[in-house]
Amino acid sequence: MNKVLSWGMYPRNYSFKIKDFNESNLRSNFKLNSIPYGNGRSYGDSCISENIVSFKNHNHFISFDEYNGVLRVQSGVLLEEIINVIISKGWFLKVNPGTKLITVGGAVSSDIHGKNHHVEGCFSECVNWFSLLIPSGEVIKCSRDENEELFLSTCGGMGLTGLIIDVEIQLKKVNSIYINQKMIKSKNLEETFNIFESIRNDPYSVAWIDCLSKGDKIGRSIVMSGKFCDDGVLEYSPKKKLNIPFNFPSFTLNTLTVKIFNWFYYNKVTKKISHQKINFDSFFFPLDSIRNWNRIYGKNGFTQYQFILPKEESYEGLKSILNEISKSGKGSFLAVLKLYGKENKNYLSFPLEGYSLALDFKIDKGIFNLLDKLDQIVINHKGRIYLSKDVRVSKETFEKGYPHINKFRELRKKYKLNEVLTSLQSQRIGI
Repeated sequence: MNKVLSWGMYPRNYSFKIKDFNESNLRSNFKLNSIPYGNGRSYGDSCISENIVSFKNHNHFISFDEYNGVLRVQSGVLLEEIINVIISKGWFLKVNPGTKLITVGGAVSSDIHGKNHHVEGCFSECVNWFSLLIPSGEVIKCSRDENEELFLSTCGGMGLTGLIIDVEIQLKKVNSIYINQKMIKSKNLEETFNIFESIRNDPYSVAWIDCLSKGDKIGRSIVMSGKFCDDGVLEYSPKKKLNIPFNFPSFTLNTLTVKIFNWFYYNKVTKKISHQKINFDSFFFPLDSIRNWNRIYGKNGFTQYQFILPKEESYEGLKSILNEISKSGKGSFLAVLKLYGKENKNYLSFPLEGYSLALDFKIDKGIFNLLDKLDQIVINHKGRIYLSKDVRVSKETFEKGYPHINKFRELRKKYKLNEVLTSLQSQRIGI
């Protein structure tokens, strides 16, 4: 038996059997209560089950059409490995999450998104097709034109529809490793929303938000937008990473230290509007420069609470949530606000047209009670919770946010997936 933690290091003390994906005997990959496992960067319990199928060694490049930007890889390849190969050739991933240390299979299963959802949508938008292994031993090619039902279920399906073997994706053309970044300082939530609307045509946008500010300062933010430069600089070498060698003491992060951090972060930006030319790593993946940054939260771990609200509900809903967090004193120094475009057809994809807020909270007394209160606000404002970050949402809350859940359940039964593929998360929320 092995003990492997998700990135949030919670839940703990759960033992399971882990084995590598077996290409020579495909049916042998499936045992009762199995789940695929990539690089373990999902935050909660979606990648934990009694039997884990590791794709760590299923990580080879298959083909690369350098002229058209079409790449085919095995599902265990990291986004980092892809970027390291393609950037010097003038290509980049159309959609990137906040970390490049996830597998392609994980990107499909979570249908990840990034700072450009309002322009490019989710990761599934750049997936041409993938091959999917189901418990019968059959390998099925899935795309929007072929086995569409399996495609719509697998993209965002949290590994519960089969094992993704390989994926073909469409890349985007770039002409620099640098990003022209614009930073705009906002004094409150209303101004933050106005700024997002004013830059909605920029390719990338995101905001850090002070979740502990109150009164007329509630929702004050640093809004950042960006686009790739056109300077022809494509030579790239990854920078050396810092490392957090041990778990921080649990008292390190508290209301006072978060307030101090937020004050410094907000006030280090002295101009209303400023411009910078920065490396793409600094813009897209700032936390990847620190190995084991999850240890900052201490040995008990943390959870990231990410929700999204429809556009017409976003302002009032976010204001209510920020008020609740500020009142509780359980602030997050990693608080990220993003604008989203229209939702796709995938059954369990997270994004919808509106605004999302992601908050990191250390696991301590009272935190789940706070999140239960936030859940109610999210549901009251017709929103939903992101499954890739979740570790505690109730079945009732989940179902209210995902109207296509019955289609997903029916597909699971049709292919007898529900008899084999399960996770702690799927058992908790009934999928």
